[in-house]
Amino acid sequence: MSQKLRVPLKALTSRCVPSYKTSCVSLLTPLPLSMHPLSPTNLSVNNLKHLRKQFSTTPANMSASNNNFLLSEVFNVKGKVALITGGGSGIGLMATQALAVNGAKVYIVGRTKEKLDTVVKSHGQNIAGEIIPIVADVTQKSEIAKLVKEIESREKCLCILINNAGIAGSTQQTEAKTAEEMKKNLFDDESSTFEDWVSTYRTNVPQLFFMTTAFLPLLQNASETHHGYSGTVINISSISGIVQSSQHHFGYNASKAAAIHLTKLLASEIAENGLKIRVNSIAPGVFPSEMTAGESGGDQKSHIEKDKRPGKDEDMAGAVLFTAANQYLNGQTIAVDGGYILHAGA
Repeated sequence: MSQKLRVPLKALTSRCVPSYKTSCVSLLTPLPLSMHPLSPTNLSVNNLKHLRKQFSTTPANMSASNNNFLLSEVFNVKGKVALITGGGSGIGLMATQALAVNGAKVYIVGRTKEKLDTVVKSHGQNIAGEIIPIVADVTQKSEIAKLVKEIESREKCLCILINNAGIAGSTQQTEAKTAEEMKKNLFDDESSTFEDWVSTYRTNVPQLFFMTTAFLPLLQNASETHHGYSGTVINISSISGIVQSSQHHFGYNASKAAAIHLTKLLASEIAENGLKIRVNSIAPGVFPSEMTAGESGGDQKSHIEKDKRPGKDEDMAGAVLFTAANQYLNGQTIAVDGGYILHAGA
């Protein structure tokens, strides 16, 4: 132990701190309940104001012109209503926690009730917001229509729609020394089928379109209900839709490139019609999810070895809060990839 860190017990017990009713109280002597600043007898308005001033990080005399720059204002999602597809694990769960912990009411949608219930039990207790599970298959228009009616029966508006559900599809060996070998890997491979491409595309692209367009009235209501706020759609795409490499899954990368362009198309047409709804995309790099890690644990969290430097939950949380709250962001794709695109090339 460093000599500077050694403090004799006698010296420590002789130190004093100000009390509300006495001039000095030993640090090692517990306060009587009646003297505690949070005791019922001391919870007066003046004492509460004093405590707020004492523990607040905002100076009491700060100019009012600075209020809009407080983190609680810049990234404010308190009281907002959100819906997240695939919110039961991976990036969807990260987005769910980011919003719910900061005061939003978040509806999470997925096909497996047990997964959704686990999220509520593991991550939805004693938080500022709320997590509410809804079972639905968003690759079916009829299911999406039922989902819209369900939200309409509960809420006046939908402030944030995060289209996160997606699948990876099959992979192929892309490395080859001859044209014949490359044909064998990509065409003759039994897993390389039209059905696989269509299945991957169906989940990763059309459901973004149908989810967004189905919820347009509720999203517009958010813009009319919350002054200074516009309803927002966040499509979770991928850097796989940006990089020039196939990464061994042509179908997946092509679908994510389509999702990124679809984001621009929707943002453009919605704005052209005078609706106050923003549409953006987040393109994650390598984040722990069932897609990248292969599984999730009992708390629906997935893990990737730290030496591979995957993105952290809070990295995605920051991107989600920024995209949801920034009112001057529209039609954009934000890559959160730790510099992956710089090395892979686009």
